[in-house]
Amino acid sequence: MISGTVKFYNTTNGFGFIAPDDGSKDAIVQAGAVERAGLSSLGEGQKISYDIENGPDGRMAAINLRLP
Repeated sequence: MISGTVKFYNTTNGFGFIAPDDGSKDAIVQAGAVERAGLSSLGEGQKISYDIENGPDGRMAAINLRLP
């Protein structure tokens, strides 16, 4: 799993971005991944662990979210 920090998450639009602690490229996080993790939302600056998969639009998407 990758550890990172939520840069922002917009509940209205249902997506946001997570900056990985290792400095690699940010991952998009979508509402479905947040809901599957049993979370209602994510907060800016929140620490989180996640896995990565290629999203449908070619961006790296965060999945399997877990709070530390």
